[in-house]
Amino acid sequence: MNDRVIRCDVAIVGGGPAGLGAATRLKGLGVGHVAVLEREAAAGGVPRHCGHPPFGLREFRRILKGPDYAARLREAAEAAGVDIRPHTTVTAVERGPVLRVSTPNGPARVMPGRVLLATGVRETPRSARLVSGTRPMGVLTTGALQSMVYLKSRTPFARPVIVGTELVSFSALLTCRHAGIRPVAMVEARSRPTAWRAATLLPRMRGVRVLMDTELTRIEGTDRVSGVMLRHVSGREERLACDGIVFSGRFASESTLARMGHIEVDSASGGPVIDQFGRCSDPSYFSAGNMLHPADSAGRCWQEGVETAERIARSLQGGLPVADSATAIRPHAPVIRYVVPQRLVPDVRPVAEVPIRVRFSGEARGTLLLRDGETGILSQNARALPERQITLRVPQRIIRPDGDTLDLVFRES
Repeated sequence: MNDRVIRCDVAIVGGGPAGLGAATRLKGLGVGHVAVLEREAAAGGVPRHCGHPPFGLREFRRILKGPDYAARLREAAEAAGVDIRPHTTVTAVERGPVLRVSTPNGPARVMPGRVLLATGVRETPRSARLVSGTRPMGVLTTGALQSMVYLKSRTPFARPVIVGTELVSFSALLTCRHAGIRPVAMVEARSRPTAWRAATLLPRMRGVRVLMDTELTRIEGTDRVSGVMLRHVSGREERLACDGIVFSGRFASESTLARMGHIEVDSASGGPVIDQFGRCSDPSYFSAGNMLHPADSAGRCWQEGVETAERIARSLQGGLPVADSATAIRPHAPVIRYVVPQRLVPDVRPVAEVPIRVRFSGEARGTLLLRDGETGILSQNARALPERQITLRVPQRIIRPDGDTLDLVFRES
């Protein structure tokens, strides 16, 4: 109870593209004290250690490398008057709103008018993928690899295997090229890359094998990785000599603070349950960026941060509709991984449609149907690949104030 008290109008937890974009926009809208709480030594998020393009086209109308992009975001926020506080770790979120934080000067309580949670995502490590074998050195995620290469100038291995074909997997490949590392192969359990097919031209041009329909089943080595065992879809097993492994992608929302606190979390996306304004179950808290929808590009997260900032500014002025009751959107098909937002509140403004992001866990071609019981309300043709998302536009007129639940189903064509 003797902690220092820090008061501000808006506190933003996380200094990545979404957080910095929101902070800069809030200052532009005339909000007084905006504080960004960043646990790392500098704000900028993941792009700080992505030493390759393309970043910044949406925000700055030019293509930048990750560190340059992060620096520009910081500079824009500082020029706008944002209070960026590095080395500040939020340890708890409480009603009020109140944030418990650890700072270089000791513990403190932050008491803002509103809070934006923008803590991003984390990759799934080996332990959560249940890969058997020994536990030698040389097993990393993409984030750990990039931190070692770009921030610490270290080369952890020479001939690794990259597991996954998401966009971040190709980011790992570019990081390896920067460090003079020559990957042996990229391994993907699906029959096609999770990213665009054309992306596989990059590893092939670099002499890296791209193995689709292939699963990594075991890691070998004592002190360091010496090889991996692979199982192809035909059942054939293959041993591949290597000295490291990069587990890339399979992002999960970094929603630990919400889970530990009082904020409702969506079991499907892993992020906070929000309405179309970005408000959480506690309307003093908002959320934006990749913690809601793992994992979009930095530019999209920045854009969402800017849009959420405008809604936070409206909230401070009492301009948002009450969040007491809402229409819940409930996915009702295995191929639908999650929807964001999960709750829709009737808006007092004349808004024709509310966009909802629908992400699929597998390849899908058919029709999305929004139903009230057995009554169809809205239908839209849908064609999506695994981990891709489409936008479903829900007419404002069907959003009711009675707290009803609408089912989102999918019919294959």
